[in-house]
Amino acid sequence: MLNTDEQKELVEIAWDSIRRAVVGKRAEPTAGTPKAHGEESPLSWHMGVFVTLYKKKDLRGCLGLIASDEPLSESVAQMAGRSATEDPRFPPVSEVELADIRIEISVLSPLKEISSIEEIHVGTHGIFLTAGMHRGLLLPQVAATHHWDRIQFLEETCIKAGLPRDQWKHAESRIYIFSAEIIEQELL
Repeated sequence: MLNTDEQKELVEIAWDSIRRAVVGKRAEPTAGTPKAHGEESPLSWHMGVFVTLYKKKDLRGCLGLIASDEPLSESVAQMAGRSATEDPRFPPVSEVELADIRIEISVLSPLKEISSIEEIHVGTHGIFLTAGMHRGLLLPQVAATHHWDRIQFLEETCIKAGLPRDQWKHAESRIYIFSAEIIEQELL
C-alpha cells in the first residue's frame, strides 16, 4: 500500500515527534498533510495506526488508534510522541535512550467482525476483542513473535483486555480481525 518513499517519510515523522516529545517540545504539524501530498496520497488517508518502540529487543512503548479522523501522517506523529512519553507501562523515554530506540509502525486495515474463530489467520491478522466496557487489541506480529496458535492468541487478547482468558467464547464478546502493513525502521 505504501511505497518506500512514503514509508521513509512516516519513519522520519515518527522520529521527529519522538525527539520533540522527549525534550518536551510541542509537536509541529507534519509535512505529510493532504496539501503536501494531494488527497490521493496514502499519507492523507484516515487509517488506524500503532507505533511501537523497542530498546534493543525489548518493548519500550506502544500506543495507537484503531481508526482516526486525522491523516495517517498526523496520526503517526501523535502516536509516536505518545508512545515515547505516555505509555503507562513504561517511564518516558529519555534523551539518552534515543540512540537505542527502534521504531515499528503498523498501519491498520479496517476492522472486520468475525462470526467464527476459523477466520483468524495467525501471523496475518490482529485481533480486537470487546466485552462490555473491556477492550483488548494485539497486533498481528505479536502472535507470530510468540509462536502462538489461534487459541493462545485469543486468550492473550482477553488477558490484555483485563478479562478471563476464555472470555472470547462468551456470546457478549465481539471479535474483530484486521491486517497491518508493518514498517520497520531498519528495513528502510
